[in-house]
Amino acid sequence: MSWNKQNGARIATRLGGRRAAILRHHGLLTVGRSVAEAAWWFIAMDRACQMQLLADAAGTPRVMTDEEATLAHRQFGNANMARHSFAILADVVVETEPDVLD
Repeated sequence: MSWNKQNGARIATRLGGRRAAILRHHGLLTVGRSVAEAAWWFIAMDRACQMQLLADAAGTPRVMTDEEATLAHRQFGNANMARHSFAILADVVVETEPDVLD
C-alpha cells in the first residue's frame, strides 16, 4: 500500500486521541504536541515492546491490574514528563556524542 493523504487521514482517525500505534508491516507511530514529546513516546513505546518480548520469552507475564495501569499512566503518561524525559536524554546524547549536531 502506498502512503498518501487518504492513508494518513485513516491512520489519524484510528489513532484518535491516543499517542501511539503499531502499524503492521511498518512499525511504531507516535504523535505529540512537539517533536520532543513525540520522540519520547516513540522511545518509551519501543522500550515497552522490548520488555514485552522479553517477558513473553521468559514465560507467562503477569498482566497489570486496572489500578496499576491507571497509576502508571498518571505517573508516566503526561506530556510534561515526556518533554522533560526527552530533554534529559537529548542532553546526554549531545554531551557524549557532540558531533550528533553537525
